[in-house]
Amino acid sequence: MFAVIYQWRLREGKEGQFTSSWHQMTEAIRQHCGSYGSRLHRADDGTWVAYARWPDATTRERCQGVDPEALASMRQAIAEFLPEIRCQVIDDLLAEPSGAQTHAS
Repeated sequence: MFAVIYQWRLREGKEGQFTSSWHQMTEAIRQHCGSYGSRLHRADDGTWVAYARWPDATTRERCQGVDPEALASMRQAIAEFLPEIRCQVIDDLLAEPSGAQTHAS
């Protein structure tokens, strides 16, 4: 299992459209692919950040297209896609960046 932190800057006045589409998309993923867990919030700097867990890359790819209408609406609201951060899920409460090394003391 791994997690992805998605980040976006939205077009002025499009927050309602974006959040509505995000919720529509996550509900479609839950119904068609099962629930892998996701969260969405607005960061202090005005960017929007989402955290989503995925069991594997194939499932992520397959499930992202389950609601083309919601996906198109989200894309219309996005002004800028910021780099994704991929994390390896260590357990239910902790994630660390992929490729990170653990050092024993």
